[in-house]
Amino acid sequence: MGAISGNLLFIAFFLYLGATITFTVSITGKKWRNKQGEINGNRWGLIGYILSILGSAFSIGYFITRWAYSGHAPVSNMFEYMTFLGIAIGIAFVIIYAIYRSNYLGLFTMPIVMLIIAYASMFPGEVAPLIPALQSNWLKIHVITTALGQGILSIGFVAGLIYLIRTLDFTKSNKQTAALELIMYSIISLVGFILVGSIFNAMNYEATFAYVNENDVDAEMIYNLPALVGPNEGQLLTEGKMEPLFDAPAIILANDLNTVIWSLLSGIVIYWLLRLVLRKRIGGAIQPIVKGVSPQAIDEVSYRAIAIGFPVFALGGLVFAMIWAQIAWTRFWGWDPKEVWALVTFLFYAAYLHLRLSKGWHGEKSAWLCVIGFAIIMFNLVFVNLVIAGLHSYA
Repeated sequence: MGAISGNLLFIAFFLYLGATITFTVSITGKKWRNKQGEINGNRWGLIGYILSILGSAFSIGYFITRWAYSGHAPVSNMFEYMTFLGIAIGIAFVIIYAIYRSNYLGLFTMPIVMLIIAYASMFPGEVAPLIPALQSNWLKIHVITTALGQGILSIGFVAGLIYLIRTLDFTKSNKQTAALELIMYSIISLVGFILVGSIFNAMNYEATFAYVNENDVDAEMIYNLPALVGPNEGQLLTEGKMEPLFDAPAIILANDLNTVIWSLLSGIVIYWLLRLVLRKRIGGAIQPIVKGVSPQAIDEVSYRAIAIGFPVFALGGLVFAMIWAQIAWTRFWGWDPKEVWALVTFLFYAAYLHLRLSKGWHGEKSAWLCVIGFAIIMFNLVFVNLVIAGLHSYA
C-alpha cells in the first residue's frame, strides 16, 4: 500500500507537469495553430484543465492509500503536510478555474503545486507511528481544514502575482520592482533547496553532532547538508565532514536553520545566473507572457479566492486548533510560535478583506496584500515550523 501511494503521487506530479505544458501552449504556442493561423488556446486550456483534474484525482488517491497504510491522516510531518498543501492548491485551482476559465492562472499555479510537492519530497517520507500528542481525531479535523484554507488562499497569491507582473513597469528601478524581484528570488530559493538537497541525498551525505538541547539535555542531531551552522554546544561525531562556522542557540533547531541558509545561498546563485542569461529582471522577462491578462479580471480572481479561503483557514487554523489545544494541553491559547503566526495570518487576511471592502483597496494595493499574505503563510510553514523550537516542532 505504501508503494501504491508513492506511485500515485508520482503520477500526479507528472500530470501537473503535463498541465503546465498545455497551459503554456494555450498562451504562447506557435506550432499548434488552426487553419486560420490562430492558437486554439481554449482547446489547449481545456486539455490542461483535464490534466489538472486528473492530477488532483491521483493525488487524492495518494492521500487515501497512505492514510489506509499508516492508519492516520497523512498530515503529521513536514513531508505529509507540505505534500497535502500542494494537493490542496491543486484542488482549489480546479474549483476556481471552473468559474473563471483563466489559462494564465493554470500556467502559474501548476508549477507552484509541483514545486511544493518537490519541496516536500526533500523531507523524510517514511510512515511513522503518531506521537501521543497527535493521536486524536482533531489531527485530521484541524490540520486538513487548515491546509485546505491555505491552499485556497494560495490561489489569491498566484492571481496577485500575475497582476503585479502584468502591470508593473520593469524598465524603472523602484520599490515595487525590487519587492517583486525579492518574491521571485524566494521562489527560486525553493528550487535551490530542492537541487542542493537532491545532490547531497544522492551522495548519501550525513553528519552527526552531539549537542545540548533546549531542555539542557545531551542529545544527537543529524545533518543531511554540510554544516554552516552547528547545534548548541555541538561536537561533530562523524569524521571527515565539514565543521560548522558557528553554533546556534538552544532554542533554534540548528539542522533546519542550516537547511534554510543553504536554500537562501543556492537561491542567490541561481537568481543571478538567470539574471545574467536573461539580461533583465525575472519579472520583466515573464511580463510578455502575461500581456493578454485582464488586470481587472485577475484582480477579481485574487479577491474571490481569499474571500473563500479566509473562513476555511480561520475555522481550521484558529477555531479547531484552540479546541484541540484545550483537549491536549488544557488551555485554548499558549503563545506558542506556531499559534502566534497562525493568529498573525488570520489578522492579516482579515485586514485585507476590510481594506478591500471598506477602503476600496483594489488593483495593485490588493495584489501586494495577496503576495504578502502568502509570504506570511510560507514563513510560518518553513521558518517557524523548522527553525524555532516549540510545541509544534514535531511537524
